[in-house]
Amino acid sequence: MLEVDRRQVLAYRIAAHGLHRDARDAAELAVFDLGVQDVTKRDTAVLALVARLPAGAETLLDDTRFTLGWTHRGAPHYHRAEEFRALIPALVPLDDADAEARMLWQRKEVVAAGMPAKDVLLTAAKALRDVVDRPMTKGSASTEVTKRIPEGFSRWCRACQATHIHEQLMRLATPLAGLRLEPGTSPATLAPLAKRPRIPAKADVAGATRLVETYLRLHGPATAADAAGFVGTTRKTAAERLWPSDLAEVKVAGRTAYLPAAHVAELENPPEPGVVRLLPPWDPLLQARDRAILVPDKAHQKELWKILGNPGALLADGEIAGFWRTKSAGKRLEFTLTELWALTRAQRAEAEAEAERVAAARAYATPRITWT
Repeated sequence: MLEVDRRQVLAYRIAAHGLHRDARDAAELAVFDLGVQDVTKRDTAVLALVARLPAGAETLLDDTRFTLGWTHRGAPHYHRAEEFRALIPALVPLDDADAEARMLWQRKEVVAAGMPAKDVLLTAAKALRDVVDRPMTKGSASTEVTKRIPEGFSRWCRACQATHIHEQLMRLATPLAGLRLEPGTSPATLAPLAKRPRIPAKADVAGATRLVETYLRLHGPATAADAAGFVGTTRKTAAERLWPSDLAEVKVAGRTAYLPAAHVAELENPPEPGVVRLLPPWDPLLQARDRAILVPDKAHQKELWKILGNPGALLADGEIAGFWRTKSAGKRLEFTLTELWALTRAQRAEAEAEAERVAAARAYATPRITWT
């Protein structure tokens, strides 16, 4: 069995995620094989491209080659438009246990509805499909859908002073209903896909297995529990029903993990990871579920992955070497860069050049930078 240390794993992942800036176009980036998570108010998907592409500021807002949708775990992700329709059946739960797992924090409420969890999801998808026949804000769609679904599918929202369909249920049901999200909108706006597909009659097990395999390729070597955490299902479902064939076992930090066998040579001899990048919060590289591989120190993990208000990550010499935050001050963007250990003068200069790229992508002038 091949045995590697965490720095070798990180070097492999940095290359797999395109952070050496070898690609010339966004559509070429391997991270779109899985999807790039977006938080519109923080431009996270756009900044993930800035970290990976050599030329200028990148935008996804008006690029019709990509589709934004609530996909993995109900989170908004950009996917290649030509692949989005085929992705939808792979998001259908295999059974009720799988559906309950995907409901995340609202699984108890969904179970309490008194209907099998998978039926709850498909019933909500049908209601959304019937209601959203044109672009509609999330609130408007929720109001109309709530009128058409059983009472147990919704709850009273104190903030809105209204009854809404359960949040996670709506997110999971939206792509199954043939709906996408309008990029750059606030509040979130739903819209029908062109040539809108029907609600899938059954789960695409082969497609879901490819998602697990893609996770293992981009975030490997990894375990079934890691892959399940990204998809939103249970470890048992991933290991027993969605586990790819032709995987290689690899020993990493004392545990057995897995990588598609075709990529073992790349893991054995990855490129030197000596790049400096500013990764936005929720960057694809930071989506790995084995966080101790990315950031061994638990205190630093808590700083990087917060419940609210994650900072960005400063990547240097193959490690998460610090954090970064911004705030706007008129026409200028102010950066605070925090080192976890002393960087070289050259690394600091590269980080400041990356900050200028981030500021330009967000349409700001030359930034003001403070190191802490």
